Amino acid sequence: MTNPALPTARHLAGFSLPAQHPVSREWVDDELRLDLLTEQHELDVELLTDREIAALRTERFAPGRPIELMFNQWVRIAADQQVMLSMRYEGGDPAKPFVDASALSRPLQPGDVRPAASAASEYFGSLDPKYLRLWSSKPIGSFPGCLPDKRFLAGPLDVLRRAGERVPEELTLVEATSLANYEHAQAAYAAVDAAHPEHSEQAQLQSRDKLESTVEDGLLFDVLVDGTWAGYIAASPEGQNLGLPAYIVQDIILTPDYRGQGYGPHLTTLLARALHARNQLTFLLGTIHANNQGALTAALTAGRTDLGGWHQFPLSIDGEQ
Repeated sequence: MTNPALPTARHLAGFSLPAQHPVSREWVDDELRLDLLTEQHELDVELLTDREIAALRTERFAPGRPIELMFNQWVRIAADQQVMLSMRYEGGDPAKPFVDASALSRPLQPGDVRPAASAASEYFGSLDPKYLRLWSSKPIGSFPGCLPDKRFLAGPLDVLRRAGERVPEELTLVEATSLANYEHAQAAYAAVDAAHPEHSEQAQLQSRDKLESTVEDGLLFDVLVDGTWAGYIAASPEGQNLGLPAYIVQDIILTPDYRGQGYGPHLTTLLARALHARNQLTFLLGTIHANNQGALTAALTAGRTDLGGWHQFPLSIDGEQ
């Protein structure tokens, strides 16, 4: 394997655009999407050579190790395929290392997975990453040997506002002015985790500090049923957006008393109606784990489209399954 000349963020954006889902390619002008994808890839390029960032990341995640271990790697894995590899940690937890294939020079194909995994182990194996994460717009199960990860589901706000016109009268959203119900939201997450142990790895409540910022932005909403607090739904103007001018869904949680009553799809409708275009944000996008069938069904029923997602390829020291 050889390392080709380092790309710019715009080069990476040009590679990422053709990999997007065909439906979403019809939603946004290519130039705007290239601009947004360029912004998304700027950190990838910085992490190729920025020693200051690498030193900070090494201090946090691998103290005492060479800072070069935290540099991204732009690697050729086939005559027509290059991959950007980046050392990552789930939720910022040093105990949960993985390697992210954050950019590819052409759309991912099944034959790319093992060469990319070998490269991930070659460059980052000493940090014991548990898996290689790769993104594709293709459906779940398209890449043999990979485990499912989160899917990206999105839709235009104007479409989503109309998709669920028959919202139950008792179900409403009200902009939150404080975190008075934060402990109730924690308890709701804990209840779901207790009933579905895998849920804790699929979704977590945002920290109090982050949700306080969301309140300040006017993007945290209390879910009410007949005027009684029933959960939270939160959005952000920033995040992994696939090059779409989108609000990002941060949290959706209902308390146990209101789960299983068919409210899920209507929450997307109500959120779309509550959000107003700002900074040209005209889409709603969120990630849902592929194994969370209830949440996936609710999002699809509400009119969101599955635009693709991450796939996990398990790694061992030698890069084999």
